[in-house]
Parts: sequence; structure tokens; C-alpha cells
Amino acid sequence: MEAIMNRRSIRKYTGEKVSEDMVRDLLKAAMAAPSAGNEQPWQFIVITDRRLLDEIPKYHQYSKMIAEVNVAILVCGDLSLEKHKGFWVQDCSASTQNILLAARDMGLGTVWLGIYPVEERMKGIGKLFGLPEHVVPLSLIPIGFPDEEKHPSDRFDESRIHYNKW
Repeated sequence: MEAIMNRRSIRKYTGEKVSEDMVRDLLKAAMAAPSAGNEQPWQFIVITDRRLLDEIPKYHQYSKMIAEVNVAILVCGDLSLEKHKGFWVQDCSASTQNILLAARDMGLGTVWLGIYPVEERMKGIGKLFGLPEHVVPLSLIPIGFPDEEKHPSDRFDESRIHYNKW
């Protein structure tokens, strides 16, 4: 609950390097996500090349904070792995959320940058990272040590809860 309630979108980072071991742990968390029929349709690109990181804002207007991190993870859906058509979006979203929560638990900051279903982002990011046609970019997660403190946000809203029927 601590990680869930305190996870916030971080857009300012210290520049301190995130270790390969930390990234590996985040990927383990990502792959522990549930998926329809246990299809696990995800593929990940760990981005550490500064030149590639610096190109991302050309294709995603809200990614300028990427200049402050040394690593990002691109979460993609591999349509060739689908057993249940269309569920890759939910599966890869669960995987993305696992990364965000694990990062928070490790003292790291992240922000979920949506790519899918914005066509121009999908095409640009797909081209930049050489994605095959059957692999669709869903989200991009910059990862770093936070240089801002955000307090928990209580988003609980009783009016959104319905029992048994609307």
C-alpha cells in the first residue's frame, strides 16, 4: 500500500546513475504482471544510449525530462505473442504499473509517458528504435533518482463506487 499510495509522476531528476541491477529488478517486476491467458505479450527496450534518449522528445512532446535520466524502459506489445487478441494493451499496462510501483519502492522516480494509441508517437518511436511491424510501443518510462518531492494524493472518491448495479 505504501508504494501504491505514494507513487507519483516524477519529472525532475538528480542525474545520479541508476544501476544495471536496479533496472534488472524493475524488469523482473514488469514480467511478474498478470496477463490474459498468461500470454506475456511484452517486449522491453532498455535505453541507455544518450543519443537515443535525446532523440525521444522529437517524437513525444511530453518527454523533456528524459534529458535528466541515464535510463528509460520502452514497454512494447508483441502482437505475435497474442493468444487473446487485443488484451496486450491491458497486459503491458499492468507491466508498466509494476515498474512504476517497484521503482517507487526502490527510492526511484518515474513517469508513465503514453505512446499508444497516438499514431504519430507510435510511428516515430517505432522508427527510432527499429521496432518490427508486429511490435507496438505502449509506454516509455524514464527512471531516475527524484529531484522533487511530491506528497501522496488521496484520490479515493466514494461517488465512483457502485454495488451490484449502477
